[in-house]
Amino acid sequence: MSSDAALSPKPMLFVVSSPSGAGKTTLTRRLMDDFDSLSFSISYTTRPCRGDEKDGQDYHFVDDDTFGRMVTEDRFAEHASVHGNRYGTADAQIREAFAAGRDVLFDIDYQGGRQLKAKYPAEAVMVFVLPPTMEALAGRLRNRATDAEDTIRRRLAKAVDELGHYHAYEFLVVNDDLEAAYDQLRAIYLAATCRWDRRSPMAEALIREAGTAAFSLQLDAKD
Repeated sequence: MSSDAALSPKPMLFVVSSPSGAGKTTLTRRLMDDFDSLSFSISYTTRPCRGDEKDGQDYHFVDDDTFGRMVTEDRFAEHASVHGNRYGTADAQIREAFAAGRDVLFDIDYQGGRQLKAKYPAEAVMVFVLPPTMEALAGRLRNRATDAEDTIRRRLAKAVDELGHYHAYEFLVVNDDLEAAYDQLRAIYLAATCRWDRRSPMAEALIREAGTAAFSLQLDAKD
C-alpha cells in the first residue's frame, strides 16, 4: 500500500436526530466513548447554558448578534431555530475533521440533518431515533426535571412535527431498551464504515499495488 490514507475509509457525517427526550444524546455520547474515529460536532447556540454545561465542550454559547453574523458570513454547514433558540454547525469544523481523516458525529434536529444531507449527500449517514410511545416520551421529559411543564408540553407538540420527518432518514432506531438501541446504532455506524464508496480507496490501492513491478517480482519469487 502506498499510504495509511489508502487503507482508511473515506470520512463520513454520522447524523443522529430525534424528538427531544427520545435519547439521542445518551446514545451518541456512548458511541463517542467507543470509537476513537469519531469527532463530536459541537454546535453553536444562542440558548443559555444549563446546569454543568461548559462552553466549547457541550456547545459554543454565543449571543444572537454573533450567531446572525456567522450566518451572514456563510460560516455554517447547517443552522436552524429549535424551541426558540438558534443552533448551527461551523463548516470549518467539518473540513478540519475530514482533513484529519475523522468521521463527524452529529446530535441535531431534523432541520439541521436535512441541510447536512443536501450539502454532503455522499458523506451523510442519517439515523432517526424514535421513542417507543408518546407516553414514554412524555415521561422521560418530565423525569429529566430540567424544564417547566409548559416547556414540556411545547416539546411534546413539537415532537409530533419532528416525527413526521422520519422518512428523510436512512435508518430508524426505536429506543425502548437502551442497550438494544445502542447495539443497533453501533451496528449502523460499523456498517456505514464498510460501504463500498468509503472502502473504494482501499480497493483501488490494492489494484494499483497488484500492477506494480515489485508485486510481479514477489509472484516470480514464489515460482
